[in-house]
Amino acid sequence: MYAIVEIAGQQTKVESGMFIYANKLSGNDGDAVEFANVLLTDDNGTITLGAPFVSGVKVVGKILGNVKGDKVIVFKKKRRKGYKKKNGHRQHFTKVLIESIG
Repeated sequence: MYAIVEIAGQQTKVESGMFIYANKLSGNDGDAVEFANVLLTDDNGTITLGAPFVSGVKVVGKILGNVKGDKVIVFKKKRRKGYKKKNGHRQHFTKVLIESIG
């Protein structure tokens, strides 16, 4: 069984027992988190599509910790003008273990 869930503005395909990295969520390590915005569920070939969300279905997960993503380099340049600007950042993510769907 899998589901497509909206987490922090992004749609993610989740299955029970899988790890996902979502944009930073509020909560401490070990806290339970529920995602109620389920867009689609598939239970052994039976697909349920929401309009816009499937009613009565929630995805439950557990927060495992906060991590940083890979470094992203932002480089701007205008040729023949002597303008160069190098900047970068690392995105914050929350590692979530999906425990159950439904």
